[in-house]
Amino acid sequence: MDTKHDRSVSSDPPASGADNQGQALSLHQRILGDVEGRILSGEWPPGHRIPFEHELTEQYDCSRMTVNKALTELVKRGLIERRRKSGSYVTFPQVQSAVMEIHDVKLEVQSLGLDYSFRVDERKVRKVEGRDRERLDLPTASKLLDVTCRHFAGTRPFCFEERLISLAAVPEAEEELFEAAAPGSWLLGKVPWSTAEHRIRAVAASKSAAQALDIATGTACLVIERRTWSGRAPVTHVRLTYPGDRHELVAQFAPSPIG
Repeated sequence: MDTKHDRSVSSDPPASGADNQGQALSLHQRILGDVEGRILSGEWPPGHRIPFEHELTEQYDCSRMTVNKALTELVKRGLIERRRKSGSYVTFPQVQSAVMEIHDVKLEVQSLGLDYSFRVDERKVRKVEGRDRERLDLPTASKLLDVTCRHFAGTRPFCFEERLISLAAVPEAEEELFEAAAPGSWLLGKVPWSTAEHRIRAVAASKSAAQALDIATGTACLVIERRTWSGRAPVTHVRLTYPGDRHELVAQFAPSPIG
């Protein structure tokens, strides 16, 4: 049975174990540099599956240990992720958003250099129910639009949106199908908001959120809940769920003056 060895830079046999170690280190760095270069250049975009370990072993004519060492380093650098029984994939860069901004998910995705798309999963007009009072302070007889949708970065689910829209504040939303723009983008262009409230929490993915985001139930997620008003009229309540490893919040602030 043949055994693969790290390729020697010389046709002469190594003089010592130290030389063998140096050659293995050099090849490990070469694999590391090659894979990292393809990722950073965009040749291998986020979500791309890199060759399996045995494929890299054959390509570089080296031991599997050398390949594993290079891939482990790429995982530590946050450039790839390993998925059990599936292989190694180029990671999606982590998006940052300002804590107190009304941000557009489409712009978040595009800021990563990825293709954006969305899909409305459910849309229905209904009367306000008891649980809605905590989200939008509306009379029981009021009507609202209840809509859920998914935002995608490339082909991968990026964010799960659950939104309520007051039809008293935005009556035209009752007939809007959100074919050209997602609900959040549509609202930003339609209704001027004057006040917003954010709630930010770390949660375990519910069954519905996990299914929408193609992650395991219980996966750590970041949830942003936001209510907006136009004057005194409530406009919308939205719950945005992101896989926790793909999103972070950033705030800039300065100390208050003393005295």
